[in-house]
Amino acid sequence: MPFQLTEEQLMIQSMVRDLAREEFAPRAMERDQKKIFPADNLKKLAELGLMGMMVPPEYGGSGADAVSYVLALAEVAYACASTAVVMSVHNSIVCESVLTYGTEKQKDNFLRRLAAGEIIGAFSLTEPNAGSDPARQTTRAVRDGNSYILNGTKRFTTTGRNAGLIIVTAKTDDGKAHRGISAFLVEQGTKGLKPGPLEEKMGLRASDTCDLILEECRIPAENILGAEGEGFLIAMTGLDCGRIGIAAQSVGVAQAAFDAAVRYVQEREQFGQKIAKFQGIRWMIADMAVEIEAARLMMLSAARMKDSGEHHTLQASMAKLYASEMVNRITAQAVQLHGGYGFTKEYAVERYYRDARVFTIYEGTSEIQRIVISNHILKDKRSP
Repeated sequence: MPFQLTEEQLMIQSMVRDLAREEFAPRAMERDQKKIFPADNLKKLAELGLMGMMVPPEYGGSGADAVSYVLALAEVAYACASTAVVMSVHNSIVCESVLTYGTEKQKDNFLRRLAAGEIIGAFSLTEPNAGSDPARQTTRAVRDGNSYILNGTKRFTTTGRNAGLIIVTAKTDDGKAHRGISAFLVEQGTKGLKPGPLEEKMGLRASDTCDLILEECRIPAENILGAEGEGFLIAMTGLDCGRIGIAAQSVGVAQAAFDAAVRYVQEREQFGQKIAKFQGIRWMIADMAVEIEAARLMMLSAARMKDSGEHHTLQASMAKLYASEMVNRITAQAVQLHGGYGFTKEYAVERYYRDARVFTIYEGTSEIQRIVISNHILKDKRSP
């Protein structure tokens, strides 16, 4: 490792590792099969201050740095990826966005409760016809006196049913493309907000994902996050941190799959010896280890840039792109090394394989990351 982790960072990593592997991992398979939302896991994370890790102490958070956060998140993902995705969206996007763009009243009212884990945060940008192109969204927010009235349908909202607070983006000016998008803080239970049916997902099955239907949903005007027209900026800024979080999730799941594969090849015998003795297997293990370490260093580098206040959009996209594609290769190889057993639910590698698949899709597909990266390098982005 080209830089030294501090004693505090190592302590946080060790603490979360013990918690996750002792408390979360044993029930991860059951949660996946029965789609049990990890409420008790999140409560334990909150008790340790891990639901407001980067929130300053004056707002009830732990005041940890981003490096400590991604180390903790990777350990949670190692044990239960469904818990990790909720923790990631909550910390990386919701807490960070309210901290950066919220008014003091919003911070007092919402950020303190988020940091304490009293409510879970969700982020709702995607729509049925607006995924990678958020400027196409049609959800609208109209000012009406001291309120905004929201109408529209948001899609694929992580924790859409269990969240207490949702950042919802909506058009406030149809004539300004992405500059006409604003962000709003919508509390669960608000009249006119209705979660849709839960999605039947391939992986991350213990986390809830659903549509959000807004029908004449009236919220106080003071619940706008930032100013009108800043919604796209808020979303993209939040996704910078969110993408580092996905790199951490990817590293955690990849490490779990790798460790499972190493254990298996050291136990499995064929042709009179452990299959770990065969050169072809050993080379696979070596290549897997190199890929995971490369992704880990990219994750830590992006997190450290965030901590130092440097612009880190490029590094966040690079870390997300490489790590998310890496974990799909690693989990596929882990299944292959398990042979037929890897195709059964008896072994956890099949769950790692399913959980990893979405990492190249959500919070910006791999293709979008390549656009972001190439735009930064070539500096010839066309005006919208």
